Amino acid sequence: MGVDYYKILKVSRTSGEEELKRSYKKLAMRWHPDKHPSGTQELAEAKFKQICEAYDVLSDPTKRQIYDLYGEDALKYDVSSPSGAGAATRRRDGGRREAEDIFDDFLNGFGDDGDYNEINHKIKKDNDNVNGKGNSKKIGNNNNNNNNNNKADSKKSKAAAIENKLGCTLEELYKGSKRKMVISRIVPDDSGKPSTVEEVLAIDIKPGWKRGTKITFPEKGNQEPGLLPGDLIFVIDEKPHATFKRDGNDLIVNKKISLVEALTGKTLNLTTLDGRNLTIEVSDVVKPDHEVVISGEGMPISKDPKTKGNLRIKFDVKFPSRLSADQKADIKRALTRSS
Repeated sequence: MGVDYYKILKVSRTSGEEELKRSYKKLAMRWHPDKHPSGTQELAEAKFKQICEAYDVLSDPTKRQIYDLYGEDALKYDVSSPSGAGAATRRRDGGRREAEDIFDDFLNGFGDDGDYNEINHKIKKDNDNVNGKGNSKKIGNNNNNNNNNNKADSKKSKAAAIENKLGCTLEELYKGSKRKMVISRIVPDDSGKPSTVEEVLAIDIKPGWKRGTKITFPEKGNQEPGLLPGDLIFVIDEKPHATFKRDGNDLIVNKKISLVEALTGKTLNLTTLDGRNLTIEVSDVVKPDHEVVISGEGMPISKDPKTKGNLRIKFDVKFPSRLSADQKADIKRALTRSS
C-alpha cells in the first residue's frame, strides 16, 4: 500500500471521526514546525506534512474508501467506482491541500470540530488565571490576600524574553495577513515542577510592516521559579521575492532589455503584489543608471496604509556580442542623422 496513514496517525483501521481528531490534534501540535528550533525544523516539517496529509485522507469518507481499497496511489486519480477494478481515468487537478491549510481548517472548526473552541477556552482560562480573574472561593480576608499577592508579583522580575523570527512574504506585508502560531512554553505546575503547556496565538500582520518589526505577547514565554513569565516576541523577517526587492517604502524591479529596446522603447507588463496587471510604456531612451519611477505603486506606509511608496524600475541593457560591418554602418548612419 505504500504510505500507511493509519500508522502515521497512530489509529486503527476502524477508528471513528472523534478518535481521528484527537490523535491528529495531539500529533499536529507536537510536530508543528513553529515549535521546533532551526536545527530540527526540517524533520518537524516533514513529520507535520505527513500527519496533515494522513488526516486529510482519513477524515474524508470518499478519500478514505479509495485509500482502503486501492492504496495511496489511487488518490492521485479519479476512480470510476469501487467495483471498476480501480481503473484510473485521468489525473486529478489540484491534488492535495497544503499541510498548513488542513491545520488552519481544523483549528477554525472544520467539520463542526469543537477542538478549536476548547483550545480558545484553555487560553482564556490561562489568561484569566494570570490576570487574577479565575474562579476562587472567597474565604475570610481573601481581598487582602489578593492585594498582598499583587504587591508581591509587582516586585518580581521577569524571566528572559524569547525572540523568534517570523518569515513573511512581500505579499503578506503588502496586503496584511493573519497567522495562527502554535507555541509551547515551560511553566511550573501546581507542585512547582516545570511542565510544558501549548497555546495558539493569533498574529495580525499589518500592511507596510518592515523587517525588524516586533510583535510582543506579554508573559507568554517561559516561567522560572520565583519569576514572572517572560515575554514572547516575534520579529518580522522578509522572504526574498522573485520580482520585487524592497527599499524602505519603495519597491524595485530590475528589467533586462536589449539595446534596440533601450533606444526605441518597450512596453513592460508587471503583476503587482495585490494581483493587479500593470502596463508601463517606456518611450524615453534608456541611458546608463536610468530609472522609471511610478508613484504610489510601492509598499504601504504602515502609519498610513492608504499612502504608498514608489515603484522604481531599473534597467540592465544587453549589448550584442558582435555586429557585422553592414549593421555598424546602418547604426552609424541612423545615429548620425539623429544627432
